[in-house]
Amino acid sequence: MTKRRQTRAPAIKSLPAGVLRPTCDPKTLGFGSTSELEPIETLIGQDRALGAVRFGTGIDRPGYNMFVLGPQGSGRHTAILSYLGQKAQDAPAPDDWVYVHNFASQHRPQAIRLPAGIAAPFRDAMAELVDDLRNAIPTQFQSDEYREKRRAIDAEFEETQEHAFDELRQKAEAQQIGILRTPMGFALAPLQDGQVVKPEVFNALPEEQRSVIEARISALQTDLTAMLERFPLLEKRRREQVRKLNAELTGMIVDASIKSVADQFAGIGAIQKRLVEIREDLVQNVELFLPQEETEARIALPQKSETRSLEPQFNRYLVNVMITNDGDGDKLGAPLVCEDHPTLSNLVGRIEHQSQFGALVTDFTMIRPGALHRANGGYLVIDARKVLSEMFSWEALKRALRGNSITIVSAAEQLSLVSTTSLEPEPIPLKVKVVLIGERILYYLLSTLDPDFSDLFKVEIDFEQELKRSPENVALYARLIATIAKKENLRPLNAPAVARLIDETARLAEDAERLSLRVGQLADLLREADYWASEKKRRHIAIADIDKAVEEQIQRADRIRDRSHETIERGIVLIDTDGEAVGQINGLSVIGLGNFSFGRPARITARVRMGSGKVVDIERETKLGGPLHSKGVLILSSFLAANYALDVPMSLWASLVFEQSYGGVDGDSASSAELYALLSALAGIPLKQSLAVTGSVNQNGQVQAIGGVNQKIEGFFDVCNAQGLTGKQGVLIPSANVAHLMLRSDVVKACAKGRFHIYPVDTIANGIRLLSGLPAGQRGSNGEFPKGTVNGLVEARLRQFADTRKQFGSELSDRHAPGDAAWH
Repeated sequence: MTKRRQTRAPAIKSLPAGVLRPTCDPKTLGFGSTSELEPIETLIGQDRALGAVRFGTGIDRPGYNMFVLGPQGSGRHTAILSYLGQKAQDAPAPDDWVYVHNFASQHRPQAIRLPAGIAAPFRDAMAELVDDLRNAIPTQFQSDEYREKRRAIDAEFEETQEHAFDELRQKAEAQQIGILRTPMGFALAPLQDGQVVKPEVFNALPEEQRSVIEARISALQTDLTAMLERFPLLEKRRREQVRKLNAELTGMIVDASIKSVADQFAGIGAIQKRLVEIREDLVQNVELFLPQEETEARIALPQKSETRSLEPQFNRYLVNVMITNDGDGDKLGAPLVCEDHPTLSNLVGRIEHQSQFGALVTDFTMIRPGALHRANGGYLVIDARKVLSEMFSWEALKRALRGNSITIVSAAEQLSLVSTTSLEPEPIPLKVKVVLIGERILYYLLSTLDPDFSDLFKVEIDFEQELKRSPENVALYARLIATIAKKENLRPLNAPAVARLIDETARLAEDAERLSLRVGQLADLLREADYWASEKKRRHIAIADIDKAVEEQIQRADRIRDRSHETIERGIVLIDTDGEAVGQINGLSVIGLGNFSFGRPARITARVRMGSGKVVDIERETKLGGPLHSKGVLILSSFLAANYALDVPMSLWASLVFEQSYGGVDGDSASSAELYALLSALAGIPLKQSLAVTGSVNQNGQVQAIGGVNQKIEGFFDVCNAQGLTGKQGVLIPSANVAHLMLRSDVVKACAKGRFHIYPVDTIANGIRLLSGLPAGQRGSNGEFPKGTVNGLVEARLRQFADTRKQFGSELSDRHAPGDAAWH
């Protein structure tokens, strides 16, 4: 029989230094300094987002408000405000809105729509009208002509009263009866010789005479009562005559003043209607303009009601401007409002109160507009997280958008904390485009959990985080850098500094083939580089300033990383970077702290024995492992069951653990390392501790891409460098992650000198060969793995477990009778 020779796989080579950090050549940029470049007017790489903005602002249909999603620092605010600012400037100015006193129902102020730019002049005109009337009306009421007419009315009333009283008095005296004035009113008493008869004298009179006198008094009493009952009617007639006189006089004064206002705003129906209402009220309430001593003297005028006396005297005729679109005379177009603090009152407005005599009072002049009022007819930009975090704000915003109107409510009313009667201003119609800006997670959560969200925010504006690194885009990116430097009034950058900055943005994108579009981070780096350039008295930002800015950013944030590496150097955390060990491997993890993240090696160990086919994830059992990590361990079990000893039951018990891990573990990026450790434990072959591993694995044994590859490599490099580079150390990464490599310069230099290595692997077979020095082995035509290979040793061990388990089961069966109830 001819032996089939095992094909030897080619050796896996470490990556060349040029692949580890693709750099931008300053000579290809085509300029010497950014001062030579034309500024760029819009964000680059955001065609999708800008197209959505154009659509959202262009479509005039209900519900097409916008949600801008993307990470902070991606230029979302800048792009949105820049585009909306231009759009708003080109749009027509919307109408003004004012609140005025409601003469029919004073707790429900009226909202009046006015043409753009009219509200402020109308307010000023009404204030001037009131000032004029405050002087003119009292002057006219103190004139000789008015006083003469007034005295005539009063004299007529008094004469009528006196005449009626004289007639009754003469009638009574003719019957020897006198009319007396007492503190309790009028009284009738008999007279004798012009004097009132004393009671004892009256009682001494004969009964017949007393009866006659009493009958006369009773009849006169009836006449007196009838006369007194006529007096209020006479008073009412007098007051009507006075009121008519006052109305005639007031009408002449008011008509002259109102006519000038009416002429100023001719053709504006809402103002003409309001002036008619004001004239009627002025005539009816002229006492508001009279001196207090006159009203107190009750000069035949109706007294002010208690409610009015609580209000400022002339506010009922003023105008409260809620929305005006003329600004200081130079504001054009529609409003663009950014509300940074979207509380309920800042959003829908509020009603202020003031204390008077221990009570809180208010009127329509204390109504204050909110962001929705100021943005009415234009655009309102709000941070989504802020509006969601403010009590009642989100529901108020949705209610306004659904009803297309602004209703002013307070949080106290929503919580039923106040029971006092307040104002109920008439809602103002709303037409606004609301733009929410937030993270993607907020958008997706709202889409899932809030049934109103999708109906009210139909335009999704998704900002890109990265830009393809092509020569054309690199040229655009250089112009973006120049634009930021010019806007921030920074020093220009020379070409090497721009190239270095482009390399750094690729590292921020964690992809050598992409450039980060997080403009905020880029601007921060430029500002800091400008500072270091100023420290060196340079006129241009140089590559050394970029390096210094990056170095200082890391230095300010890497205290925890230094402490973590120190624990490894001191032997507190056990990590081997040399030698070999069975069932032990160096995994890699990433720790994120704010905007800074770093890699940290972790020892992973595996132990195996005969069992029932269970792989125990100790992290999961102790509830330290997350769902993704647990998924990765289950994939390992599936890989073993599908690739080894297929004709016998899986008789393995294995445990996996991250040694000296005292926090949560999640993600599947260590699943390939765990599988290598498990294969090592099963095959009994040692793994090189000079190598660390990252990468997830699928059920077919393919190694898959992971995140944070640069930080993980650098984390293991730092540990190896501290313990001494031997030239054998390195990291195994998924082949798919090669395109993401943008390593630090010191790591690249060490790799170029052969002191450190980066190995790309795409299968577990390639990885185990690197780690153990033995071939993985492929199953031959006879269905078996070649002897001496890793797979052959693993399968042999699993078969041994299966045989031992079978033998153990047979021995147990022999010890117990089939019907023995002691064993099942």
